[in-house]
Amino acid sequence: RLLVQSDLQSRLHDSWMCSAMSAKGKYTEIIYEVSDNIATVTLHRPDNMNAFTGVMMNELLQVFDEIDADDNVRAVIVTGSGRAFCAGADLSHGADTFSDGKLSGQTPTSVRRDGGGMVTLRMFKCNKPIIGAINGAAVGIGATMTLPMDIRIAADSAKIGFVFTRRGIVPEACSSWFLPRLVGISQAQEWVLTGRVFLADEAMRGGLVRSIHPQAELQQVARELAKEIVDNAAPVSVALARQMMWRMLGASHPMEAHRVDSRGIQERGRSADTREGVMSFLQKRPAVFNDKVTTDIPDIFVDWEEPEFF
Repeated sequence: RLLVQSDLQSRLHDSWMCSAMSAKGKYTEIIYEVSDNIATVTLHRPDNMNAFTGVMMNELLQVFDEIDADDNVRAVIVTGSGRAFCAGADLSHGADTFSDGKLSGQTPTSVRRDGGGMVTLRMFKCNKPIIGAINGAAVGIGATMTLPMDIRIAADSAKIGFVFTRRGIVPEACSSWFLPRLVGISQAQEWVLTGRVFLADEAMRGGLVRSIHPQAELQQVARELAKEIVDNAAPVSVALARQMMWRMLGASHPMEAHRVDSRGIQERGRSADTREGVMSFLQKRPAVFNDKVTTDIPDIFVDWEEPEFF
């Protein structure tokens, strides 16, 4: 089934996993709110420009498990607290930031998993549409974590940078897969090879963001986009369509899409949601879709094999 199950065995349970939640069970480096069937995940280290840490990584992994398990959530907005979206990795460990594994997951092999990649892979598997509201600086992992989001909008003050070559490292968070597919190989290479920080208007011209808005209006625009999905689209169909689009980016031939399309049309065509969708159209009334993401998603990806890290 498409429904994503928590793969807890594959995740690192370092000491900061235990510290990721407070005694009351609240998140400490993100804020999670749900209203009107829209979940808002806010990166919340405003005094550090929401710099990415191991705690934040684990909280993001956990919150997307929570999102997928909650049928009340129909769409997700991800944004940042204060003046930044996410200024990249927390560099407080200095020269050892990327050598001591504090942002990565231990594996039985000699290779540590990239923590940003664990987050973007979890977003990739999410059953709910994700809107990125880039409210300020989005640099390094702050930029790459937005790539598996389905729609990105930016504040007119936002600055974005894939700065890895300027730090002596390489792109992470699966961005070498996502970024060229979103903006094309030539644009992706320019941004990555130069490592420069660029403004929101360049991001829009390059196809990275949908639109640019005044800071004060960004959240409202994001909620309007989310509400359009919530009010009009069947949650199970949204979950399937989202996965169809992402997974078919790597298909070797359109026949792979034809197989998935055919199974999807057959399975969903028999559903109560489809009957409701057709009749609501004919009767000129809003549709009420009752199928649930947690229980009613058919397996239309019968040939799909989830890759292992090693």
